Parts: sequence; C-alpha cells; structure tokens
Amino acid sequence: MIMDYKINPEEAVLKTVKELDPDQQPREKAEKFGCGVLSVPELWALILRTGLTGLPITELCRNLMRDNENSLHRLERRSRQELRKIKGIGMTKSVQVEAVMELIKRYCQEDIPLDEPIVSSQQIFDRMKLRIGNLDHEEVWVLLLNRRNQVIKELRLTVGTGIASLFDVKMVLRHALLENAEGIILCHNHPSGGIQPSIQDRQITLDLKKGCDIMKLRMLDHLIVTPSRYYSFHDNGVI
Repeated sequence: MIMDYKINPEEAVLKTVKELDPDQQPREKAEKFGCGVLSVPELWALILRTGLTGLPITELCRNLMRDNENSLHRLERRSRQELRKIKGIGMTKSVQVEAVMELIKRYCQEDIPLDEPIVSSQQIFDRMKLRIGNLDHEEVWVLLLNRRNQVIKELRLTVGTGIASLFDVKMVLRHALLENAEGIILCHNHPSGGIQPSIQDRQITLDLKKGCDIMKLRMLDHLIVTPSRYYSFHDNGVI
C-alpha cells in the first residue's frame, strides 16, 4: 500500500548523495565494485540523486521499494499521483521513475525481431507482454499483418474498463482495409492476472472472426495477456 506522507515545506531542502557518509554512497560503491553489487534501492538512489533534510536519498529509495513490496512490477503499475504520495517523490522524480521503467521495456523488446513472421501464439505474447501485460487497466490492441504474417502496424483500439461496450468490429476491419492488411491478431490484457476468457471476450472474438471471414481477412488469433501467462483462442480451438 502507498503511504500518504505529508511533506513539510521546511523539510524540502535537497540533500545530495555526496553529503552522505561514505558507506552510504551508492555512486562510490558502483565505481569501486560495479553496479551489480548495488541493491535496487541503491540503483534508484544513483538515478534520483537527491533526498530531503533528514531523509537521505538511500532511505527515500528504500521507502519507494518497500511501499511497492520490493517489486519492480508493482512499481511499474503505480500512477504518477500514487508515486507522489511517497515523501520526497515529486513531479521530477515520478517522471524519472516512469522513464526508467519505459527504458527497461524497450531494452527487453530489442531482442524481438520486428519483421519476423508470426507463426505461434508465443511470439505474439513475447511481443505484447511488455506493452500491456503489466498495466493496471485494460487495453485492446490489434496487430495487422501482411500475407507473409509480418506485422505491418500495431494499433491500440480501446483503453479502460467496459472493453466489450467500446469494442467496434467495423473499426478494426476499417483499419485493416486502410493498411491493405491480409491478417489480424487481437490482443488485450487482464489486469487481474487471470487468463480465462469472459463471455464478452468470447463474443468479441467470434464477432471479429465472422467479420474477417466476410471481408476475406485471416484472423490468426486473439490473446489474453498478463505479465507471465497468456490465453490463445486459436490454441484452444475457439477460432
């Protein structure tokens, strides 16, 4: 749970890493032994750099991780407003945290060949889990493919709750036709972490499959994505 600290304006005096005791200075430890010896809070201290009077940056970063159960996955799901409830985390630091998490995702995505033909549900999952798997809200995405099953465009269709009421088959088909796509893959996430499809998930899948058949487009799959697991409508014989 995020703790709602109250920041006293008189405390808002910056304290840099340099002002800490030598054995508390992550930068010096990193220079001597390498970043691999640093804890996660110490790594954050290197990035965020400044704490408050009476709250060294290392302690601030320990609070940051403690309030997120020492999990980077949980930290990624925090909004800027939630982060700013932690004492010492203001506008700049909350954006810095967000930027680091985005860098992590982009680093991991570099190993995914973007022009590789899609031949399995695992490929789709590997492509989409970092984008939507750990979100705290639902998003629906469509991947548009050429005749060689290479992705030519990724589109986010809907954001938020009530996905079933927002989903528009005609809009998906319109995008596919505008891009001269030959194939379609639908993806959405379950913030709860469960992968079993709902009745609405199944109906959306069948409606889109029917529309694709009419327009002579191939619907390859529909994936429900979480951080570590997925459900494939194709692999389970639904389409």
